[in-house]
Amino acid sequence: MDLASNRKIIFLVNPISGNTKKEVLLQEIQVAMEKNACYFEIHATNAAGNYNFLIDKIEKESITDIVIVGGDGTVNQVVNALKETNVNFGIIPVGSGNGLALAAGIPRKFKKAIELILKGKASPVDAFLINNQFSCMLSGIGFDAQVAHDFSTKAARGLMTYTQQGLINYFKAQPYQFEIILNDFSFYTDAYFISIANSNQFGNNFTIAPKAILNDGLLDIVVVQKMHKAKMPFAVLKQIRGNNRLTELVENINKNNVLYFQTASLTIINKKYAPFHIDGEPRETAEAFQIQIIANCFRLIQPQ
Repeated sequence: MDLASNRKIIFLVNPISGNTKKEVLLQEIQVAMEKNACYFEIHATNAAGNYNFLIDKIEKESITDIVIVGGDGTVNQVVNALKETNVNFGIIPVGSGNGLALAAGIPRKFKKAIELILKGKASPVDAFLINNQFSCMLSGIGFDAQVAHDFSTKAARGLMTYTQQGLINYFKAQPYQFEIILNDFSFYTDAYFISIANSNQFGNNFTIAPKAILNDGLLDIVVVQKMHKAKMPFAVLKQIRGNNRLTELVENINKNNVLYFQTASLTIINKKYAPFHIDGEPRETAEAFQIQIIANCFRLIQPQ
């Protein structure tokens, strides 16, 4: 018997995520599920992220998979709400960035993503808490968070709008003051932004943490320090290309434009209340951030 026929899948579709024509996507889901004799239901996501009604349903009806049709913000909400249930999660990436899906090798074309749901393998993925708020991909403080804040106010979504906001904020960007505290080491830095990454990218294949692995029990920390602003694009490009050495401890702090290191936990003191985002969604900033990995937090369907 086909394994698909033993599965019960709920698709949670964000009706406003990305630019994909949802009626075409929903038709493709229906065709694929019926072809594989797989039980499925389709529900809309909700902005509040309240999925309590699904917790009982998952247990009582033996739901095996929750497939999120949306972007990173939707993935964050759904996984956070349902991570304690015994389901596998899948992603059909139709958001603006799709950072977690791309890091996991999930295809952007929804026909192939649907095929992966049926044929892929569910593997453990880490997540992390930042001031007890859940993040499954990447959070940031500073310049990139300001871009996320401005992007969230725009009617038009997509890469073009995000790029426009990035360029506008680049010319306005000023460094912020931070203190970074590790288990046995601390230092001060003026930095344009700090990325806390479990996946390797912001989204749209824009890599920021080239060595990041989704299930290694470590966070990749990228600190883009104060420098002449004209140098910043080249410093970030060097980081994107993987040319910055990953260090066990932060070394030569005053000599490196970009600091790149791994840790399971850290504290960031945010002296100037730099803006803050979680998985691309703007959040209220704070004076301090306590950050801790959650190893093997949930199971994600990925290519085998």
